[in-house]
Amino acid sequence: MKNSQKNRKKPRWRLLHQYYSYTGFYSFLGRSLLKATPPILIFIAALLAVHFFVMDIYTMLDYVTENFPDYAVFAVFFASESILGLIPPEIFIAWSGQSMSPWLYLSFLAILSYAGGVLSYFFGRGVASIPSVFVYLEVKMAKHIKNMRKWGGLLIIVGALLPLPFAISSIAAGIIKFPFGSYLLFGLLRLVRFGIYGFMIFEAL
Repeated sequence: MKNSQKNRKKPRWRLLHQYYSYTGFYSFLGRSLLKATPPILIFIAALLAVHFFVMDIYTMLDYVTENFPDYAVFAVFFASESILGLIPPEIFIAWSGQSMSPWLYLSFLAILSYAGGVLSYFFGRGVASIPSVFVYLEVKMAKHIKNMRKWGGLLIIVGALLPLPFAISSIAAGIIKFPFGSYLLFGLLRLVRFGIYGFMIFEAL
């Protein structure tokens, strides 16, 4: 009898699928992608407009490369990745494609993005110990914190791979004190994202 019950048990992947369906993960993912799509399209349209009507994009990238030191560009990128991803990383990836060593520069960007996420994680851990700030962020980021508690590592994976704010996922992970080792492991997919985007952008340049 026990053996027959075991045989009728659903496989783990199906149980996980049911859990994510019941908790609304798939609908959340769809809504997030829909929200992320318009800004990406606007960014591409703006880039094309600049390219055709203002300044050739290659000339602009060359100008940045020739007039700004590499460390300054890397510093701006790291600050952006640590503070909610204010500047689209694709701009910096395109910049790295114009450097003397595109893949080396891309690797630096990927590592800095990963490090920016880690910094955001510790920011979340830090504010969790300050009651007044914690209460404020708990209200402002209520949805993100709730989702992180429900989906944990999967939300970190989504933030690392997809065009969604990785810093916000990292802060939420820090606030709920998500295991740091697991966070580091899931966050490594951020490097994969940069590799994929880098290949696509380098091919287009």
